[in-house]
Amino acid sequence: MPGFYNKTLAARLQAITEQTGLSQEEIDSFSSLGLGLDSAEHMIENVVGLYSLPIGIATNFRINHKEVLVPMVLEEPSVVAGASLAARLARETGGFIASSDEPVMIAQMQILDLANPHQARLALLAHKQRILDFAQTTDPVIMKLGGGPRDVEVRLIEDSPVGPMLVLHLLYDCRDAMGANTVNTAVEALKPMVEEITGGRVNLRILSNLADQRLARSTCVISTSALAFADFDGEFVRDRIIEASSFAAADPYRAATHNKGIMNGVDAVVIATGNDWRAIEAGAHAYAARSGKYTSLSQWGPDKEGNLVGTIELPMAVGIVGGATKVHPTAQAALKLLAVQSARELAEIIVSVGLAQNFAAIRALATEGIQHGHMGLHARQLAMAAGAAGDEIERVAAQMVQEQQVRLDRAQALVEEIKSYLPKERSYD
Repeated sequence: MPGFYNKTLAARLQAITEQTGLSQEEIDSFSSLGLGLDSAEHMIENVVGLYSLPIGIATNFRINHKEVLVPMVLEEPSVVAGASLAARLARETGGFIASSDEPVMIAQMQILDLANPHQARLALLAHKQRILDFAQTTDPVIMKLGGGPRDVEVRLIEDSPVGPMLVLHLLYDCRDAMGANTVNTAVEALKPMVEEITGGRVNLRILSNLADQRLARSTCVISTSALAFADFDGEFVRDRIIEASSFAAADPYRAATHNKGIMNGVDAVVIATGNDWRAIEAGAHAYAARSGKYTSLSQWGPDKEGNLVGTIELPMAVGIVGGATKVHPTAQAALKLLAVQSARELAEIIVSVGLAQNFAAIRALATEGIQHGHMGLHARQLAMAAGAAGDEIERVAAQMVQEQQVRLDRAQALVEEIKSYLPKERSYD
């Protein structure tokens, strides 16, 4: 959608309507008409109101040869623009190619007070089919859709502060649901059987957010010629990005910020679609530390032609049915905008957006510096915080950027200066 960012808000909504076929009611859900207080009352406890965040559309995305408009919900400036820029550069060489695992979640059961943990472990494995057969009865709907329990694994933790314990993993295919309620119900129901088989005591029964059976991955190629901009040639940009990627791979302090840039893109789409971004964050960072050392979730390097290649892989337990995805009108509209047919397709889009945003962040860091583009957008927020309104916002923001003094105190001074030029209200006392 060329020039989308230059359109007015109303024109953007019209363009989305024409391209996607969203109804007026669905378009209205992107405004304050989205979630109502009556619905919110039933989502969480002690409701007193609603809290709004901007929703933007990242353009230019081509994922698995399909054009995608991506809804993103977040408050941070430059993220939507950065993702859209990366998508535009990547689409010249085919866009993003993504894949994902079957939607298998892990539910854990903690088993304590065992006379012989090794013997109990073998007993559970010997009764694997019995456990799976019973787990099939806990959610007939998932079973009808082709999901259900897939396997049982048993781990022995010999050294813990409370002594040895067994951990049973129930691997459960959740189809198009995120699956928390489904797998939690299954392991709750299995407690008596597991205690009878092991002679032990089952304590916790809960899913794991380290969903490493449910990974999504994406890759893209950006040509060296597309990397060139301003005074930077393509080879220079490529090499600096690769150096930055290597820094994140080697150093956990850098990896934390590197991965935060990825999650800027990931979380924004997860929130827009009504999914659990806290679960996604927990799984991503745990996965980044799976080797015992925290490292980067993405990698950037050259191909044999010298182009820049990015890859990413992380757990992506998202759904398109159940939870807020079926309660929140804006989440429903966002899913329709994405035109996804399965949870796996949604996961592949989300991980591709994460890779795109990662590229945009390290490209800026490795060349002109992160503040160059970020500060222009941040300046508008400071101008509004200082009391600017209407045309004053752009005037104050532009002045701060020109002076390279993007600070709240400077914004306040500029607003006061503007207001001092306004005619005083005449008094007739």
